[in-house]
Amino acid sequence: MADSPTPGDAPTLNRFEQVDEPADDAMTLTLARDGEKMTGTVSCPAAATGGRLPKGFNSGEMPLKESIRAAVRMANDFKLALVVLDPDGLWQPSWGTLYRWDDEPEAA
Repeated sequence: MADSPTPGDAPTLNRFEQVDEPADDAMTLTLARDGEKMTGTVSCPAAATGGRLPKGFNSGEMPLKESIRAAVRMANDFKLALVVLDPDGLWQPSWGTLYRWDDEPEAA
């Protein structure tokens, strides 16, 4: 009989803020559906990088999962917040928790 997993064995899921428009101060992952085709685009204004990127960045359309991996990697490399623009509701819970700032409880 296999051992039951302990709470410490469970992977920690990342949290991502869902937004309605690209952020001026963060990396933005935009998810989109065109028929059966699902894609993602990673974008970041130059100002958000503190001069590390001389001009804004836009990846262009990429396969959905590839765009998520690229966005997380780039946000970590540049030490930037990553927000998600998902008008078509493509986000999967297995990728992490997607929350809205409005949903967060007020600090006492």
